[in-house]
Amino acid sequence: MALRDGAQGSMTAEVAVVGGGPAGLVSAIALKAAGVDVLLVAPSPAEDHRTTALLAGSVTALTTLGVWEACRPHAAPLASIRIVDDTQRLLRAPEVVFNAAEIGLDAFGYNIENRHLLAALYAHAWRLSIPHVESAAVAIASDSDGASVKLADGTARVRLVVGADGQRSLCRAAAGIGTDRRAYPQTALTLNLAHDRPHHDAATEFHTRSGPFTLVPLPGRRSSLVCVLDPAHAAELAAMEDAELSAEIERRAHSLFGKMRVEARRGVFPLAIETAHAFARGRIALVGEAAHVVPPIGAQGLNLGLRDAASLAEIVADARRQNCDLGAPAILARYDAERRADATSRRIAIDWLNRSLLTDFLPVQGVRGLSLYLVDRIGPLRRALMREGVAPAASQPRLMRGEMV
Repeated sequence: MALRDGAQGSMTAEVAVVGGGPAGLVSAIALKAAGVDVLLVAPSPAEDHRTTALLAGSVTALTTLGVWEACRPHAAPLASIRIVDDTQRLLRAPEVVFNAAEIGLDAFGYNIENRHLLAALYAHAWRLSIPHVESAAVAIASDSDGASVKLADGTARVRLVVGADGQRSLCRAAAGIGTDRRAYPQTALTLNLAHDRPHHDAATEFHTRSGPFTLVPLPGRRSSLVCVLDPAHAAELAAMEDAELSAEIERRAHSLFGKMRVEARRGVFPLAIETAHAFARGRIALVGEAAHVVPPIGAQGLNLGLRDAASLAEIVADARRQNCDLGAPAILARYDAERRADATSRRIAIDWLNRSLLTDFLPVQGVRGLSLYLVDRIGPLRRALMREGVAPAASQPRLMRGEMV
């Protein structure tokens, strides 16, 4: 149910979710499914042709919430992941292929365009009758009794605010939470493309001197691309005509999928890594990119955000069943503690891998090559890494296990 601007007035709810991306929508849906009175505050989304590789735990969570069936026709399975060292350096890592069947899965996850994922989530939120204020929050203030979310024309009074409002989070600023941020000398060019040869449900990641060049399957003979370059080269490619860019991407992909044809929309995003000093404070809990930002390596970013959403919904639902104040310091401290280890370990791993591609320091190149050699040769190690990448042992909230919160 949408509440249009001019018809908001004064509202109350137990929880307000600020932000309408996947992490915010999953937060709202999971809370509503647990019986929490929730309000969604988010402008109507712009059409987003970027894609998200949803790992198996995220797919399980969406299935449990009743969202996945609407996503499935638009998603392609990731049955295998191939890593190719294309750095052209003296010390190069061996090619490594990870197969989902090796750990008993049909697929590591599924790749889907964000527009289809968001459409399915919004449709389910509508079916659950989640009130939706279709405008951005103007200001947020909290006190010992609750929090107030100032809207374009009215105010919502709640016990807890879920900040799912991205890298430039108003919620994070309102909570007085700073971040540790480091910009990389890299820019990601993202787009979708068609190709002549089938991808066989395999994602291929070329490791280059400037960063990963990753092709991820979409339904049919289509793939999404994340090409990480230095800013000047990214701008140069982004400015190319379609035919020229198609030929350049085919060259960089070593004609793996034959002739390529880029689709209309392109994205260009400077890369950075950022982590909030706290994931919750003062009746405000952060999820998704409001809490952490990582480069697009290993499909970790949004999957981290969905684990945030699932963990927070579980903690809030437990607190509600115990008649606790949903925004109490103890509740927020539990959430912060549960999510920090997962986010920190992913950040360190992704940062190390990205830096190892950029450095010309031979010992680091050697360690990277040896690590991939051992992963390729030692089956138990490879399978352990695959399981940890898809479903972290230390962070499996109920939704990721197929249980309602």
